[in-house]
Amino acid sequence: MGLLDDLRVAVLGGDATLARQLVATALSEGAEASDVLAAALVPAMADAGDRFERGEFFVPDLLVAGRAMKAAFEPIRPKLAAAGVPAAGRVVIGTVQGDLHDIGKNLVAAMLEGAGFDVVDLGADVAPGRFVEAVAAHAPDIVALSALLSTTVTGMSDTLRALESAGVRDRVRVIVGGAPVDAAFARAIGADGTSDNASGAVAVARRLLAARGAV
Repeated sequence: MGLLDDLRVAVLGGDATLARQLVATALSEGAEASDVLAAALVPAMADAGDRFERGEFFVPDLLVAGRAMKAAFEPIRPKLAAAGVPAAGRVVIGTVQGDLHDIGKNLVAAMLEGAGFDVVDLGADVAPGRFVEAVAAHAPDIVALSALLSTTVTGMSDTLRALESAGVRDRVRVIVGGAPVDAAFARAIGADGTSDNASGAVAVARRLLAARGAV
């Protein structure tokens, strides 16, 4: 196998140290950062998502693959910026206020970043006002809201209302996800899309941006 094939295997296997080393080697040997991203990291995370959907990967597998991808992406990020390579889009993501669970959110963030999105992760227990501030500060294309508990999904509707009150709702598309969330709930609160898994969230993000003419 070639170096980039080895990198894909390292990411899928969750070997963050090896993945970062392979990226450093590829760059030192003259590989373009955009090629490393497109030929290794994006396919690796897409493969991880496919394996999850087929039942070959489970949540822990996705988590370690996501961590390996993030480690591998760090040396690439500044080179992409310096070369003026545009991201697929920018996403502000967070778990809504009152909810401290972040595994699902972390998976989605990793998959989005692996697909070439610029991700601003606000963490867990994020108040509506912080999402508003992040929209103003980072000018994202998408705001992604996560919740695990049925008692905290109201934080999603609260955040949507806060975005509307601040006059920034029309600047972004909002996607929601988590165990208590389905398509009917997303429509009811005025969200633009939802997915019940991380790879599906990437597809929804791409579709929403394509609809806006952003990609």
